[in-house]
Amino acid sequence: MVGADGGPAVLGVLGVGVVDPSTPVIRADDPGVTRGDGCFEGCRLQVGPDGIGIIDKLDAHLARMTRSAASLEIPFDEPAWRALVAETAAEWTHPGEAAVKLLLTRGPASGGGPAGFVWITPLPADYPRLRRDGLRVITLDRGVGSAAFAGAGWLLGGVKTLSYAINVAAQREGARRGADDVLFVSADGMVLEAPTGSVVWSFGRTLHTTPTGASGILAGTTQRLLFERAAAAGWRTADTRATLDELHSADVVWLVSSVRGPVDVVELDGKARTRLPAVDAEIRRLCGF
Repeated sequence: MVGADGGPAVLGVLGVGVVDPSTPVIRADDPGVTRGDGCFEGCRLQVGPDGIGIIDKLDAHLARMTRSAASLEIPFDEPAWRALVAETAAEWTHPGEAAVKLLLTRGPASGGGPAGFVWITPLPADYPRLRRDGLRVITLDRGVGSAAFAGAGWLLGGVKTLSYAINVAAQREGARRGADDVLFVSADGMVLEAPTGSVVWSFGRTLHTTPTGASGILAGTTQRLLFERAAAAGWRTADTRATLDELHSADVVWLVSSVRGPVDVVELDGKARTRLPAVDAEIRRLCGF
């Protein structure tokens, strides 16, 4: 099947199944469109030479989407989503990696219940280069304190909502400044997360990441998998509140996401960082990349 840009794409619609990629799937009165009232997940699909595809960490992604939907008070039928993902993924037979998006909205304002779809497209074209060359990253102040979400569930901290305009704007600002990606810091100077990924850093054989909860950051599925496998491989792991100065002094810094994987930061706010290929290779392997 062919998407709107002429490249391959597969589209599955909740309650319908696989349809032509040009099929309209969202109504104009859906609050997911008009107010960003919905949630999503981004996953990686790997297809082997036999044409069979496997979605990385599907259970973890569906569990997080269940939590996001619950926070938004949108019904989430996990068996229906699991079946739709399987049906849609089976239609993608291109060997190698692909990007998968699961998207859920509240549904039309006129009624009818939640709307959702699964969308599969090729891996973004720049990902192989970024994995090879590493990331040039700048930091941006997100304008909130590092504990701004404590006791304020209505702020939807840790929920992967459709309201990503700030994240995308931050990435545009990074591109304007010649960076590959961005790292958010809090108003009180603490390291938070990237617009589309978690931050992980190492000192010796200890891996660190920013705590979730009061910080409002998203719990990363790949970061969690990494920490589980790293602990089994003899690493120590820790949730750590860190300043930007402490991040600069780390041995290696990675931005970690489900589709791009863990990619090491080679420049942070204009300061070059020494690469440690052996350590980086181990982290990539533990993440399944």
